[in-house]
Amino acid sequence: MREPRIMILTAGYGEGHHQVSRALEQELSARGIEDVLIVDLMKEAHPLLNSVSKKLYLKNSLTSQYGLDLYGWSYYWTRGTRPGSSLGRYFNSIGKRKLKALLRQVSPDIILNTFPFGGAVEAGSELGVPVCTVITDYTLHGRWIHPDMSRYYVATDELKYDMQKKACASPQQILVTGIPVRKGFVTQSKCAREARNQEQEQGVIADDRSQSKKQVMLTAGSFGVPQQMEEIVRRLLEAGNCRLAIVCGRNERLYAKWSVMFGGNPEVEIFGFVPHVHEIMAKASCLVTKAGGVTLSEALALRVPVFIYKPFAGQEKENAVYFAGKGAARIAESAPELSRQISRLLDNPAEEADIRRRMSELYKGGAAERIVSDMLELLQSGLRVTV
Repeated sequence: MREPRIMILTAGYGEGHHQVSRALEQELSARGIEDVLIVDLMKEAHPLLNSVSKKLYLKNSLTSQYGLDLYGWSYYWTRGTRPGSSLGRYFNSIGKRKLKALLRQVSPDIILNTFPFGGAVEAGSELGVPVCTVITDYTLHGRWIHPDMSRYYVATDELKYDMQKKACASPQQILVTGIPVRKGFVTQSKCAREARNQEQEQGVIADDRSQSKKQVMLTAGSFGVPQQMEEIVRRLLEAGNCRLAIVCGRNERLYAKWSVMFGGNPEVEIFGFVPHVHEIMAKASCLVTKAGGVTLSEALALRVPVFIYKPFAGQEKENAVYFAGKGAARIAESAPELSRQISRLLDNPAEEADIRRRMSELYKGGAAERIVSDMLELLQSGLRVTV
C-alpha cells in the first residue's frame, strides 16, 4: 500500500501560514510520509495580485498608525461572510481554477488548508478530494468557513463553541488541537520545562536569577513605525535592568539600521533571519511581538510572557484581546506604557511566574501530532464528516 499523498495549501501574508505548513510537514516526515507538496496558492494562481496584495498588507502596518487602516476595515466588513453570499462566492473563486489543475496533476489523497481558501473545498469536492482546515488564529472569520469542510482544527474550546453557536459547523467537524508550531519550539519547550524543574529541585528561586540582567526579545515587525521601536529600545536601556535581543528576520534594511544604531552596545544583540529563533526566545524573560496566531502559539509553547504594542486591527487585535483576557499577554498603546509594563515584569518575579502559569494552562501541546493523526484516521476510514 502506497503512502498517502498530502497537499498543504498556504499563503505568504506574513510567515505564520508557512510556519504551520512546515510544522505539519515535519510531523508527516517523522511518520515516514514524504509525499507532501506545499503550495502557495495565491502565488501560483494569481502572481500579480499576490505581489500587490502582499505589499499593501505590509504597507498597512505603517498607514494604520496614522488612521488609514484599510486592512482592518476590510477584515471587520467581511468577517460575517457566508460561503453562499455573493462576496463569499467571489472569495471562493480565488485560486480555484489553478487548484483544480494542480489536483488533476498531483492527485493528492487529501488537502490540508492553512489559509482561508474556501475554493479548495469546492475544487476538492468536484474531484473527490477531502479538505481539512487548520485555523491559524484565536478568533473566527467567515472566510475560513465552508459547509463541506471535512474537518476544522482550531486553537481553543472557545473558538469551537463560537463556530457551533453561529451554526458554522457541527461538533463532529471541529477538533480542538491548538495551533501547530515547529519541532524546535516543541523540543525547546521540553528542555525549558526540565530546566525550571531542576532549578526548583535545587532550590534556585527567581530572586536568585534576577541578580543578573534578564533578556527581552523584540521582533522588528512588532512596530509599524521604526521610530516607535527606537523609543522603546532607548527607554528599556535607560531603565538598566535588561539585555535586549532584537530579531529583524528577513528585513535586511532594518538589520543594517539597528546594527549601526545599537550594534556597539554590549546590552543589545541584533539578529537577522535565524532558523534557531526558538533558542533566542527560550532565553527571554518576555517577548515584544505582533499578535499573529502562530507567533503567539510559539511563545505559548515556551511559556514566554508576551507584550503587544498597538496591535493592528483585524485578527491580530482579536488575538491580542484573547491572550490578554487569559492573562497570557499585556497590551500597550504607547511607548511609555510598554516600557513600564516590561520593567514591572522584570522587577517582579511573582508576576512573571503567574503569567507563565496562565500560559501553561492555555497551552494545548502536540497540535501537529493530533492533526496528522486525525487526518490519517479520516483517510483510513474513507469517511468525510459533514454537518
